[in-house]
Amino acid sequence: MKAFLILANGMTFEGESFGATGTTVGEVVFNTGMVGYEETLTDPSYYGQIITQTYPLVGNYGVNGEDAESARIWAFGYIVREVCDYPSNFRCKISLDEFLKQQNIIGISGLDTRRLTKIIRESGVMNGAITTAYATAKDALADAALMQKIKAYVVTDAVKTVTTDKIETFNDGGEYHVALFDLGYKKNILRNLIKRGCKVSVVPAMTSVDELKSMKIDGIMLSNGPGDPAEDAALIANIREVSEMGLPVFGICLGHQIMALATGAKTCKLKYGHRGVNQPVTDFAQNRTYITIQNHGYAVIGDTVDTNIAEVSHTNANDGTVEGVRYKNIDCFTVQFHPEACGGPRDTEYLFDNFVAMLKGGKQ
Repeated sequence: MKAFLILANGMTFEGESFGATGTTVGEVVFNTGMVGYEETLTDPSYYGQIITQTYPLVGNYGVNGEDAESARIWAFGYIVREVCDYPSNFRCKISLDEFLKQQNIIGISGLDTRRLTKIIRESGVMNGAITTAYATAKDALADAALMQKIKAYVVTDAVKTVTTDKIETFNDGGEYHVALFDLGYKKNILRNLIKRGCKVSVVPAMTSVDELKSMKIDGIMLSNGPGDPAEDAALIANIREVSEMGLPVFGICLGHQIMALATGAKTCKLKYGHRGVNQPVTDFAQNRTYITIQNHGYAVIGDTVDTNIAEVSHTNANDGTVEGVRYKNIDCFTVQFHPEACGGPRDTEYLFDNFVAMLKGGKQ
């Protein structure tokens, strides 16, 4: 079956449908990873987005369920050059096509993803739609209602949509009790904390200071998540109060951005974001550059970080954007990248060790 990608600027791509059928609208982004598509699709940070994979062959090792970062696919659509119909891997349970069908996610294959990526790099992230509901791309462009929906689309209520609605505790016998704020958390954050002997309570994004006090926690983890961080005014205010409890705090990705906003810094939207497994990040304290895994479309503006209360600890070696902040007035550090991700090198897992050292009363 034919499928079409329609961009907000009127450009169209024709391909083949896989996964579910119908029409989906979202923000079109690209990911440069060669592997890790199951983790990517199930990362809540992709809520509201249609993912383009730049690597030309996707699905060759299938889907196993064990590598999922959450219980479902959060991306709104999937774009690949070629999808593998017959995966080969001893861990494979189902094909990528079956996985998307199960979760009612629309995919398109057979289009020029290199050309599409160049367009996004030059023009910036833009809205689009994948559809199987039209005979031709021209018919889709002629549908004024569809084009209006594409142009008007905005990712809203992202954290509110992906966060949990209840508190769930893991590894009850752990030595240190960590409240993991679910802003759209990935399971590997939970695994890394448990691996280091922590009892972890996954809590809703708007969990209050009073609720945390009643839980008798030792530290706070602020997770990754979707959406524009500056729009989460209530969440920013809540995290500001939480950070003043005097407990160790570690923030990742959206958690990093929210903490910066809570302390007076500002964020900006990047032209096309950082999404992939090969982003170089320099850690000033170690005078070393690590290759990191990232997925974000917003960044903390370095010049807005108040040097009286914090300092930039990491930067992106490609474009100089802020990748980490270390705070002076509170026991807290945050990073933009994903130290828990395992699509490639695991070098930055040392940050979890630093956090546990803080829980033990040591210094980051």
